[in-house]
Amino acid sequence: MRKGFPDRLNLRVGNRVPCLPPGLRIYTIGDIHGRADLLDKLLSLIDRDLQQLPVIRSVCVFLGDYIDRGPSSRQTIDRLIEHGAAHEAVFLKGNHESIALNFLSNRATFDTWARLGGLSTLVSYGLTPGTAQTSETQQAFHNALPASHLRFFRDLGKSFACGDFFFAHAGAKPNVQLKRQKESDLLWIRDEFLSSDHDFGKIIIHGHTPALEVEVRPNRINIDTGAFATGRLTCLIIEADQLSLIDTSAA
Repeated sequence: MRKGFPDRLNLRVGNRVPCLPPGLRIYTIGDIHGRADLLDKLLSLIDRDLQQLPVIRSVCVFLGDYIDRGPSSRQTIDRLIEHGAAHEAVFLKGNHESIALNFLSNRATFDTWARLGGLSTLVSYGLTPGTAQTSETQQAFHNALPASHLRFFRDLGKSFACGDFFFAHAGAKPNVQLKRQKESDLLWIRDEFLSSDHDFGKIIIHGHTPALEVEVRPNRINIDTGAFATGRLTCLIIEADQLSLIDTSAA
């Protein structure tokens, strides 16, 4: 069941309410972090929403951080690949996917990845990582990672724009044109973006920074509700100038 959207009228692009082109509905999914169970539940809720309220075209935009922390990173990637084969979808890169890819070529990043929840990802791929043997762990991860998963990680986008909305994992750097944003900012930025009232020319839809409730500011919407810890995976629905929410606490 859809939930009302808080403070929708506070959003502004210039002097107008932001909107999408007619006939298009976007379902935007926040940080999953290895919670394949919540992903399955949320995708079922989206399917139900589409059955009840058909639309000419629907697109799912996934904001990144599919892996780490939760128990089922491998299963999450399997489910996303399956979903992408059957539906129109945009998959963006999160900082956690970036770290995992970096580890494949630079084992010096292992400690950072492990500290951010990477051990649970390795376990989901059937590995028993040891901190003293990072070269062996790196090779084992290479061997355990299906080609389809490696291709999925490498094909992840940095950002996506549609209508008056711009989608990125972490946000965007203020006073920099959206088309000139650096990947490091799109994946990692926090305080400089979160505290800014800069008008980006589009509403920034992002995750990366967990919050107990969806955060709405005049220039941005944060839909990361900390799924791996809270059990609440959130989807923002955008259609024309209307916004609403679905989350796993509704099922």
